[in-house]
Amino acid sequence: MRIGITCYPTYGGSGVVATELGIELAALGHEVHFISYSQPFRLNGRDDGIFYHEVPVSNYPLFEFPPYDLALASRMAEVAEFYALDLLHVHYAIPHSVSALLAREMLASRGRRLPFVTTLHGTDITLVGLDRSYLPITRYAIQQSDGVTCISEYLREKTIVDFNVDRPIETIPNFVNCNVYTPLPDEQREKACARRHLAAPHEPILIHLSNFRPVKRVCDVIQVFARIVRQRPAQLVLIGDGPDRSAAEWLAQDLGIQAHVHFLGKQERVGELLALADLLLMPSELESFGLAALEAMACKVPAIATRVGGVPELIDDGVTGLLYPVGDVEAMAAGALDLLGNPARMKAMREAARKTAQERFCSSFVVPRYVRFYEEVLNGQGVARG
Repeated sequence: MRIGITCYPTYGGSGVVATELGIELAALGHEVHFISYSQPFRLNGRDDGIFYHEVPVSNYPLFEFPPYDLALASRMAEVAEFYALDLLHVHYAIPHSVSALLAREMLASRGRRLPFVTTLHGTDITLVGLDRSYLPITRYAIQQSDGVTCISEYLREKTIVDFNVDRPIETIPNFVNCNVYTPLPDEQREKACARRHLAAPHEPILIHLSNFRPVKRVCDVIQVFARIVRQRPAQLVLIGDGPDRSAAEWLAQDLGIQAHVHFLGKQERVGELLALADLLLMPSELESFGLAALEAMACKVPAIATRVGGVPELIDDGVTGLLYPVGDVEAMAAGALDLLGNPARMKAMREAARKTAQERFCSSFVVPRYVRFYEEVLNGQGVARG
């Protein structure tokens, strides 16, 4: 198949999933065309069968806000026609599904069929889409899509209820390539930590990975770690960047733990860093899935996380990680300290985390589900417009 993919190319879950999906599809022999305003950050030119098409946006003085959604629709239609795409797969409803709808109608007027699939990722439903400015158009675009998927049952149910959607929605979870995200033997892990000057031998590393938006509660990460490091030597590694980074840096300094905290910024090869950790901290206000936790689990790194959204569908509390109420930094720290002080329990949880990633969320199982879904859409199944 020839598949067009549109996503936000920035450091966030929906863009990561869309990019990794394109890479996996290309590895299966499909031709993938990314259409966006900049190249997705995880694309690095190493993959055959992947092409990138930039969306130019006019800066005409009449426009206070450049109409990216219209430029995207035009570019989608151009790329689809020139490269004979079979379908579009858009990630994050606003504005991508609306642009895909326009592109489909443009080509239909010329006798060309271009179905599109919309994948809902989280805040496009739980935050942006519920804004009264966007709710009617979001609902319409979902209803008009030729196929719709969600990344968790939680998000599927929320979409149906909050948007009064009466069409089929397929739950296809996020995935991880278990051959790329792999654990390191203890000896190699200690050597790698020493090379990066992250920790002394046998000193645990806690890690956090996000786009540092308020919903990720990065300052809670600092608060949890501060309670841990008062009880035992440890290091904290934070991967990513965003609006709450400066607040987290200030808090680490204010608590006197900055020497134990490492802000690494945005990183491309996050799997290599996750494999160095003992625990992941994910104290989010809301997660529709929890991709960072899955990537960590594949590296045998359990998560200390919050019991919100779709997280319980991924993390089996007490088996592959520990779940707590939002904001309960005392309990999260106590749980982390208990695990770090109990090698047998930690080992069992590490093994269970890796096994869950391999058996339920490995790309070799999940990506073929997308391929089958594409085939159903191309055959006209699952469509509910109106």
